Amino acid sequence: MAPSEAAVRVSSAASASAAARLRVTVPSVADRVADELRLQLAEGILLPGARLTESTIAEDLGVSRNTVREAFAELASERLVVRHPNRGVFVASLGAGDIHDVYTVRRVLEVSAIRRGGNPEAVAAVRAAVEEGKLAAAANDDEALGSANQHFHGAIVALAGSRRLNTIMSQVLAEMRLFFHKATVDAHFYSGYLKDNEEICAALEAGELDRSAELLESYLDRSEEKQAEVHGD
Repeated sequence: MAPSEAAVRVSSAASASAAARLRVTVPSVADRVADELRLQLAEGILLPGARLTESTIAEDLGVSRNTVREAFAELASERLVVRHPNRGVFVASLGAGDIHDVYTVRRVLEVSAIRRGGNPEAVAAVRAAVEEGKLAAAANDDEALGSANQHFHGAIVALAGSRRLNTIMSQVLAEMRLFFHKATVDAHFYSGYLKDNEEICAALEAGELDRSAELLESYLDRSEEKQAEVHGD
């Protein structure tokens, strides 16, 4: 017996809904390439002003040049890369005018997340980033120290348990590292924040969420002032 027209419509709607869910939940290859490049920016692997070559990235990541081009467009919309006609795509060099905006976003994301606290696993991740920083400092590894500091702030936002906030923070972390490259001519730039990270984490672990948030706000104020000085704002 042939299915009724209504049943066919219901079946088609269900199939369309399933396909839509798949598109939403499974990132495109270009999105994953953009995620990888954001991570490389945040980790200090890609430096401000560096030229990004489609063919090289495509070969390294095992994707098509078209896919890399799509990822570049996504990162350009976030001002993490810039395309110069007849020259190519380059990692952005952010200036003084971007600093206040980035720190405004950081206050909203990080301070609100730490005021909410987090589950034991999320708090443990904040502690792990602090300890990672201590080990890097003991080894006089400035690059590792910078990455540990990035992990610390990413772990703070992860306290909220929101995938969307983590995605936003991944862009912010990439922008932060672009700023910090100029500041790290001072060899003690990151090590100066180790004590702050420890105090913020200790208050969080003790359940003193308001104190932890206040310490973090003070930290961000001083960090913004430092960046403004370095970039001549």
